[in-house]
Amino acid sequence: MRPLHIALAALVAAVWGVNFVVIEVGLGHFPPLLFSALRFLVAALPAVFFVGRPKVAWKWIVGVGLVLGVAKFGLLFIGMDRGMPAGLSSLVLQVQAVFTALFAAVALGERPGRTRVLGMGVALAGIGVAAVDEGAGGPVLAFVLVIAAAACWGVSNVLTRKAAPPDSLNFMVWVSTVPVLPLLGLSLLFEGWDRDAEALAGLDWSGAGIIVYVAWITTVFGFGAWGFLLRHHPASSVAPFTLLVPVFGMSSAALLLGESVSPLRWCAAALLVGGVALTSLAGARRIRPAVVAGPGAGAGAGVGAPGAGAPGAGAGSLSRR
Repeated sequence: MRPLHIALAALVAAVWGVNFVVIEVGLGHFPPLLFSALRFLVAALPAVFFVGRPKVAWKWIVGVGLVLGVAKFGLLFIGMDRGMPAGLSSLVLQVQAVFTALFAAVALGERPGRTRVLGMGVALAGIGVAAVDEGAGGPVLAFVLVIAAAACWGVSNVLTRKAAPPDSLNFMVWVSTVPVLPLLGLSLLFEGWDRDAEALAGLDWSGAGIIVYVAWITTVFGFGAWGFLLRHHPASSVAPFTLLVPVFGMSSAALLLGESVSPLRWCAAALLVGGVALTSLAGARRIRPAVVAGPGAGAGAGVGAPGAGAPGAGAGSLSRR
């Protein structure tokens, strides 16, 4: 990769990592489900009028929109609202690579090799260490919600690989149109009209800037730049940069929010990032290639970008934030 493209890939990883800090601050302005709905609303409008018509079937757009937009981001935002630290969230969410590999084995007939199985074991060990660290003084339910968000992300990765969108930005913008109404409905049901109305009535420049960042910077810019890199370089060259996301996430949370990083959490980070690297970048063998239909459904579980929904190592996969 050219130095300029390396810098661009690192910038996208930084944008997605810092996004967890922005989400943490944004949850002080908005209830989590309303916040997620506004994120997708602003990501979809007005971009949907400029990216052209959808390039995949609507069933894939709706499916990914519900699983990624409603389930994954809804659970992530609720988990962080209930006390899951931003830095730890950016790290734990990377276990989506393990879920992706497991779901791909079932749905796509992919047979994980020994290296990938080893990576999954190492990553799960990292999650176990993080759970022990968080369980010692943090909200366990919030931790579980973020794990559930990672599982939903894994499902959306498999759906996206089946869809094999030729244009990641076009796909993400159209996917962003799907969760808006379901999230608004859930917000009204569980968070209440009064709380939502109070948050919207109190919208200031800080709150507006947060919405713009999580919608336009992490989604429109992030996916546009990532798609540009994937068009000019092999996915195997671009995907490893997503491993920088939790590095930027944890460091920015420590610097900007004052989050402490215990030795046990550093150990969890080393295990999880190392395991995700092995899981995501190792080649996969298929049991029956014929069951994998369409381009982009080949080997490689997507490396995630937590908080953005970034494309992964597998062609057409979504990988945050």
